[in-house]
Amino acid sequence: MSTKKIVLAQAAIFSYFDKSHSHVFKRKELADILITKREFWRLAQATTTTQFIDFLTDSGKLAPVEFKFPAHPIKRYVWGEPPLPYVLTNLQSGVHFSHYSALRMHGLTEQVPKSIYLTVERPVATKPTSLDLSAMEIAFQQAPRVSSNWVKHDDRRIYLLNGAHTSNLGVVKKAVSDDNASEVTVSLTGLERTLIDIAVRPFYAGGVFEVAKAYEIAKETVSIKKLVALLRELDFIYPYHQAIGYYLERADYTASQINLLQSLPIKHDFYLVHGMRKPSYSERWRLFVPKGF
Repeated sequence: MSTKKIVLAQAAIFSYFDKSHSHVFKRKELADILITKREFWRLAQATTTTQFIDFLTDSGKLAPVEFKFPAHPIKRYVWGEPPLPYVLTNLQSGVHFSHYSALRMHGLTEQVPKSIYLTVERPVATKPTSLDLSAMEIAFQQAPRVSSNWVKHDDRRIYLLNGAHTSNLGVVKKAVSDDNASEVTVSLTGLERTLIDIAVRPFYAGGVFEVAKAYEIAKETVSIKKLVALLRELDFIYPYHQAIGYYLERADYTASQINLLQSLPIKHDFYLVHGMRKPSYSERWRLFVPKGF
C-alpha cells in the first residue's frame, strides 16, 4: 500500500465516513467503498481491503465489534461511537427489537431489563394444520424452551431470537433514547404486536406479572381492534387469544374490548404460562393460570 497516497486522502476519506448515512459496516461494504472511491481518492491499486480497514482503524474512528452468538457469530465495523441500539439493528437484515426490549421502548414497564431481545424471522416455513392437544399439554407442563443464542455485552445479555415468518408483521420504526439519552430510530415490534408477543412468550418479558402490568399501562393507548386483526393474520396454532383476553379482563378493559377477544373461538383448555404447578382455572377463558396470580 502506498502510505503517502492514503495519507494525502485522509481528510476526504474521514469526511466521507463522517457524513455516511450509516456508521455500521460489514467487511464487504468497506471493500465496496474502497472499490467505488479508489480512483476518486487516488489510492494505489495495490491497496487491499485489509490495509484500508487497518488504516481506518489505526488513524481514523473505525473499530471492530464482535457479537459471538453461538448460532452465528457476527462481526461489524463501527465509525465513531454510534448508540448500541443503532448498532444492534444493523447486525443483519430484518432484525428488530422485541419482547422485553420493545416493552421498554414503548414505555410499558418501569423496570430496566438486564437483557436485550432482538428477533430475526425465519424463512417461509410450514406449520401444523391442526392442534395436537396432548402435545400441547405436555409442552406446557414443562419449563419453556429458552434460547441459548445470546452473548454478554457489558453487564447485559443480548438475545438474537429466531422468530416465526410473518413478513415482519406489526414491526415499526420508532425514535428511542439509549442509556446515554442519545436518540436513535430503530425497528421494533409495534405496541399491539409487542403485547401479543409477550403474552406468547412471557419468559422473554420478565414473567406474567410484568406482562399483566404492561397490559394495564397500555390500556389508554392500545387498539384492541388492531391487536385482534394482527392475531387473525398471525394465525397461531395455539389459542393465545384466550391468554390475551384474560390479561384484558384482569386489567379491567371495557366489555366491548374484551368481547373482541371472546368472539374468537374458545374450543380448548389452554395455559397462561409453562410449568405451572396446581394452577387456578378461568372458566370464561378456559385457561389455566398460576395459583394466586
